[in-house]
Amino acid sequence: MRKAFAAIAGLTVAGLALAGCAGSPGGNDGGDPNQVEVFTWWASGSEKTGLDALVKVFNEQFPDVKFINAAVAGGAGSNAKNALASRLKANNPPDSFQAHAGAELTDYIEAGKIEDLSSFYKDNGLNDVFPATLLDRLTVDGKIYSVPSNIHRANVTWVNTDLLTKAGIDPTKAPADIDAWLADMKKLKDSGVATPLSVATDWTQVQLFENVLLSVLGADGYQGLWDGSTKFDSAEVTTAIDDYNKLLAYANTDGTGQDWPVATDMVIDGTAAYNVMGDWALAEFDAKGKTYGKEYTTWPTPGTDGEFDFLADSFTLPVGAPHADAAKSWLKTISSADGQKAFNLAKGSIPARTDANASDYPAYQQGAMASFAKDTVVSSLAHGAAVKVSWLNDITSAIGQFVSTKDAKSLQDALVQAQTKGLGK
Repeated sequence: MRKAFAAIAGLTVAGLALAGCAGSPGGNDGGDPNQVEVFTWWASGSEKTGLDALVKVFNEQFPDVKFINAAVAGGAGSNAKNALASRLKANNPPDSFQAHAGAELTDYIEAGKIEDLSSFYKDNGLNDVFPATLLDRLTVDGKIYSVPSNIHRANVTWVNTDLLTKAGIDPTKAPADIDAWLADMKKLKDSGVATPLSVATDWTQVQLFENVLLSVLGADGYQGLWDGSTKFDSAEVTTAIDDYNKLLAYANTDGTGQDWPVATDMVIDGTAAYNVMGDWALAEFDAKGKTYGKEYTTWPTPGTDGEFDFLADSFTLPVGAPHADAAKSWLKTISSADGQKAFNLAKGSIPARTDANASDYPAYQQGAMASFAKDTVVSSLAHGAAVKVSWLNDITSAIGQFVSTKDAKSLQDALVQAQTKGLGK
């Protein structure tokens, strides 16, 4: 995703039932079995480049199957998900559609809209080449419903090395914790950097908040938020909210209406020192001709070293897909070694397969591959891996209000209510 371009505006079972009954433009030509219509929000930028690379491999592997690109642009992914809701309601599904692996799929599964792909995994040996850490996050009640094209990391801080150096800060060393990071931001502010930390639209603010939660609570405490073993009314969450508020004081909170590349570009052009963004940002730096380790660097968000905040783009087989066999061909390509290599080199993420050769990838991705293999993996909130869509929507709304009001008690109360509702208690 994310990341992806998509904000998690997703679907609930009720949303599927209430979506418009007329099929949206597009759809398959049912008379031609040799085609596959693939629905994504990858309509521009680095993600379109990644999709194009994947389609090139698909055309080589399955030259007799026509690829139909059903990408829907705009709304940071919400336009695509609204269009998909209408199509699923009208029983006019694409042959495969993009979603984030993990809890984001819950509503589709409960609504009976996507097929169990467990036999596909067995037939294609995917249980042997995808790591157990990933398979566990893909499995729901013993079944797997999507095929990941990659693995992204959400706890990455992108750093403008020149701004830090001029402020007397070593850009190669991450601050030990949020307090140390805030002290560096004050140094940057004092040196004349107007915006030490850049943010953009609502989901980027949620992603920053999840990073702070992970930093303060640690992996076990953070993961406990999603099963109820950690309570949102805890003192640790109070501390995280306070730290988040202090970080926002150094951020461009007037950038709420902007999509993520705007915030990332602020680090690229030197108007901001830091941006917390998933590693899809790597392609943005590459596109602007910046060199990793020279004009910019990265480190895990302060306090999260040794933890990997996980999300993955994945593809499904909808119930009633007009060209199910062709859709399975598409799923074979995205899960293949060649498909994953082509896609991830373009997108900045890392392959889901454990048999990938790290030397095929540049320095950042090599580091991410090593981290995923050895670090504690947790599921991203902002990108649909940790909680289902309705819970995430409640948190996103609460964060949006907090950015405007800075009312910490109201935010914590709203988070408590969202947890109670999300867990059905």
